[in-house]
Amino acid sequence: MEIALISALAFFLSFAFALGGVGSAIVLIPVLNWLGIPMTEAKPTGLFVNTVSMVSATASNIRHKRLDFSLGLPIIISSVVIAPAGAYFSTLFPERIILILFVLFLFFSGNMMLFFKGSKYKEQYREDRPFIPLLGIGVLAGALSGMLGVGGGGVISPLLLVLGFNPKKIAAVTAFAVPFSSFTGFLAYWGMGHFRPELVLPVGLAACAGGYIGTHFMHSRMSPATVKKLLALLILGLGIKLLFQVI
Repeated sequence: MEIALISALAFFLSFAFALGGVGSAIVLIPVLNWLGIPMTEAKPTGLFVNTVSMVSATASNIRHKRLDFSLGLPIIISSVVIAPAGAYFSTLFPERIILILFVLFLFFSGNMMLFFKGSKYKEQYREDRPFIPLLGIGVLAGALSGMLGVGGGGVISPLLLVLGFNPKKIAAVTAFAVPFSSFTGFLAYWGMGHFRPELVLPVGLAACAGGYIGTHFMHSRMSPATVKKLLALLILGLGIKLLFQVI
């Protein structure tokens, strides 16, 4: 029953967060923790879910020619290098510290996505590729991906909004970048012995289906502004919930 419940949650959360290209680990990990699963097991589970759900989302984006590879590659390169180090350093901190970092991360991501306007004029977005800022976003995303088990999408999306890119393009790029940092972080946790295959594998399959369907739904039915606001409200709601747990 526990595995069935978590798999169902993974499907619906992956569907919802694939709407904005953000891996569902950002909410799945604290939910797993509320259900009694230690953070050391919840984080690799979340990273695996991010990997498979965003791979399916990226497959849909590539097939429909929505993905801007040149925008995503600098982020991927730096995040893949940094994520394993973040995973290792996270084991050196008490669980309460990790939860506090999680709360701060959620409030930052939610507020940026809800209130920041990435373009001065409606539907006018930048088209250049600033390599160094994109590389820096990857470094930060990789560090948070490994340390918190969230994949880094909650940082990539708002920071790309700050730089002025189209929210739908951001969703596709984030979905492309998240599996790389997530998988390297997952391997680091696996190497440290924090891996439950009986939990991770069925939850991962459910997340894969949810991510694929969510990506298709977002691109066919929703506007960029709606995607951004929906994700922001989900993230802020979780941050408030988790804050009460921490205090």
